[in-house]
Amino acid sequence: MKRSQWKIGMVLGLASCALVFGQVKLGYVDSQRVLASYPPALDAQKKLEAENNQWAQELQKMQEQIKTLQDRLEQQSLLLSEAKKRESAQEIQNLLLKAQQYQNEKWGEEGEFFKRRAELLKPVFDKINAVIAQLGDEGGYDFIFDTQAGVLLYAQSKYDLTDEVLSRLEKETGTSGAKKTTTP
Repeated sequence: MKRSQWKIGMVLGLASCALVFGQVKLGYVDSQRVLASYPPALDAQKKLEAENNQWAQELQKMQEQIKTLQDRLEQQSLLLSEAKKRESAQEIQNLLLKAQQYQNEKWGEEGEFFKRRAELLKPVFDKINAVIAQLGDEGGYDFIFDTQAGVLLYAQSKYDLTDEVLSRLEKETGTSGAKKTTTP
């Protein structure tokens, strides 16, 4: 079971318990629609897309240069000495490695694209989350979910059982390493 599914199951279990004991107010948000309609989110996406296009053009130039060198080596293969062939092949290999490294730096797991996306969208997400929390408080919602990501966006702190779970685990294992935390 995925972590997000586990979280949703846990929250829905809590909501079910709350339904038994009283009225629970649930809500949801379509995050994709919010991001597609909110001007600061659109601006951030445009900036990211422009930077991404520049990186893609740079990678394309590298790939075209590699292709040109490969074609030249193939065409001149019969005329070149073995040393020149090895030298040209090494040059192509170096450029291939450089292009691969560039691609990884820009779009790899910890690449610049993802870092830049997080940097540009953090203020947007902070604002959206603040509005959701305000709406949750003002509207008396117990839980607000995201329909797209399937995650909990807001919950009243009275439903947070983390300290109780840690306390019981501590009793069960006889350890006291768990630290109590408070939620805002």
